[in-house]
Amino acid sequence: MDLILEEKDAADWVYRGEGGANIVLGYAGSVPTLVGKVLRIQKASENGTQCSDGSLRFSNHEHLLWKDYEELVQSPTKEIAAQKYAQHVIGPLLGSKHVDAGIRVLVSREFLEEIERNIKSQRPDWRIDAAKVDTLNKSALLISDHSLFPQGNFKGNDCISVEIKPKCGFLPFSKYIARQNAIKRRTTRFKMHQVLKFYQQQVSNLSEYDPLDLFSGSKERMHEALKALCNNPQNNFRVFLNGSLIFGGYGGVADNSTSATAEVLEDVLKYVIEADDGLRTKSFLELLTETACKSGVLDRLLDVQKRDNYDVEGAIHAYYNFISQPCLVCRELGEDGVSPITTFLHALSPNESLEIVKNFLIAATAKDCSLMFCFRQIEDGGSDSSYDRVYLESTNQVFDYKVHFIDLDLKPLEKMQHYYELDKKIVSTYTESLQNGQGKENNHTVQLYESTQ
Repeated sequence: MDLILEEKDAADWVYRGEGGANIVLGYAGSVPTLVGKVLRIQKASENGTQCSDGSLRFSNHEHLLWKDYEELVQSPTKEIAAQKYAQHVIGPLLGSKHVDAGIRVLVSREFLEEIERNIKSQRPDWRIDAAKVDTLNKSALLISDHSLFPQGNFKGNDCISVEIKPKCGFLPFSKYIARQNAIKRRTTRFKMHQVLKFYQQQVSNLSEYDPLDLFSGSKERMHEALKALCNNPQNNFRVFLNGSLIFGGYGGVADNSTSATAEVLEDVLKYVIEADDGLRTKSFLELLTETACKSGVLDRLLDVQKRDNYDVEGAIHAYYNFISQPCLVCRELGEDGVSPITTFLHALSPNESLEIVKNFLIAATAKDCSLMFCFRQIEDGGSDSSYDRVYLESTNQVFDYKVHFIDLDLKPLEKMQHYYELDKKIVSTYTESLQNGQGKENNHTVQLYESTQ
């Protein structure tokens, strides 16, 4: 695309949210080719270690890891790599219909510096402390705004969309999980991570959301999961009306970033859901449940997540095999701590180790991505729409819908040790909270909050 975004264009881009590596901006201007688009720009850590000109150099090991995807390993920039990874690696696994790889556009340094100034007041404080806009980057990724339907048809209909970050939807089944970490087999990663985030003051209270319910296939359990997300959205549940955020957080502590209360959500839904006061949110969650079931996207996502069949406790040993370095984990465990099963892992062939690591990283993308569900009501008489439809029985309404996976980031090979250390921290913090009587395996208690005061 022959487009360069300059300083004068920055005013047309508004903050939508962010993750660990990127900030997402929505377009609010009038240029036809940009209407209905979002821009994903790279971040740089505040200590400067990630600040770059956007160029990308895959290591020799990464070239080997992704050797079957020539366009990916030849990518000269992070944006092109993200595009090729979505297009060639993760897209075919999740279904190309539900994946938008986007296109690369050029951006000036002045544009990025102005964006940095414009959005600073909207970013969560802890995100600002961790990273800034990478103003040395020369390009960004332009993607369709999946919180909207394309303009041109149904202009009179309000569009409601929901962004969900489902997280890992299964309990690990790997035989390489250490005996002392057996709690991972019966408690979800999300639930354990909530406790760590609470202690680190990244969340103000513990969510009751259970990913196992959302991925269960049972409409009743799925509805309960969505209700829990709605009750405590954090950065896992956000609702947009006509592309504008009306409910949910920007990615920080819920108390600081939630844009609307449950009462406001109930009121706004009157533009979309034909139900009495007090019943609209319930009907809306029923619509979301029905669509999640009908679309089959959660089944696809779960299949990709389960490519991690070694867990990080097994994959970390394969990683050190693959990069041909002494295993730091085994060194930490010492001779007495290295089990026969660990010895077996280090006897795997280079190609077997490669496949374990590659599948782990692909699964990591699937565990960390988001789903965007978008709806618009079909008026009486139907339409010639090419979109799928869903029927909401409680209100006798029919909706067009579309579903897309977003935030399908390529996970760097060098983060393997980080994943292992984070896993240890999550498990140890959660286990300690149980041992101290500050929590229960099946029900977080207020004692956990009181113990930190």
